[in-house]
Amino acid sequence: MATSSPTPGQWLAGARPRTLPAALAPVLAGSGVAAYADGFVWWKALLALVVSLALQVAVNYANDYSDGIRGTDADRVGPMRLVGSGVATPAAVKRAAFLAFGVAGVAGVALAATTAWWLVAVGVVCVLAAWYYTGGSRPYGYLGLGEVMVFVFFGLVAVLGTTYVQTGTWEWPALWAAIGIGALACAILVVNNLRDIPTDTESGKRTLAVLIGDRATRLLYAALLLVAAAAVVAVAAATTWWVLVGLLFLLPAAPGLRAVLGGATGPALVPVLQTTGTGELAWAALVGVALAVCG
Repeated sequence: MATSSPTPGQWLAGARPRTLPAALAPVLAGSGVAAYADGFVWWKALLALVVSLALQVAVNYANDYSDGIRGTDADRVGPMRLVGSGVATPAAVKRAAFLAFGVAGVAGVALAATTAWWLVAVGVVCVLAAWYYTGGSRPYGYLGLGEVMVFVFFGLVAVLGTTYVQTGTWEWPALWAAIGIGALACAILVVNNLRDIPTDTESGKRTLAVLIGDRATRLLYAALLLVAAAAVVAVAAATTWWVLVGLLFLLPAAPGLRAVLGGATGPALVPVLQTTGTGELAWAALVGVALAVCG
């Protein structure tokens, strides 16, 4: 039971800042494609960034709340859990999640009003998917579907949406970029769930890592990095070969890959969240800049 209000530092830790590159990266990649297509609109890119960051924070607080009231965060390795640690009340964390959803909603409506109103429906689906990941009576994150959600919403929807709100057109390079970003966003979740296999198994949280086991999860992580590398080549083939500079994302990602394939467990996997996030950010920045410069 929380006895005092969390400090700003604790709220920041509860927002899980190591996951925020997964929100910044799709906007960088999607905006790069928009720039290559001569359609970059800076203020729409900024609004898309607000939507993406707010949704990521909302997801993190919503997961903290839902996992905390279920007791699955009671003995967890990794970033602070506000509810599970007793630092904050469930009600306070739930309010924080709804506030972040609200910020995303306001920015999203502004984008829809200046692009196409059907985007509001996309935003509603994003919010519902974020909440029911670990919320509700049958959260799909407990059924091994978390990676699917991350790939769709923090890969396909985020990148394609960022490009579309700026260009108003379908751009094939955006699809390849979305696959690459989605793969790396999934990799962050995969390593997070790899770390939590023991506690998730004990609490009954059936993540994909729990369902397929330790070894297969490690191989899945490596496969996702390969998909991201292949996506760089696909974007380059559809645009300019200068995009191949994006393969340098493997440099910051390599230490995490070595740790995962080397059998690291528990706290030793925590830094891999950061190296994977850095790799995703590097992918987006390198590809995005190459596209913007050559567009």
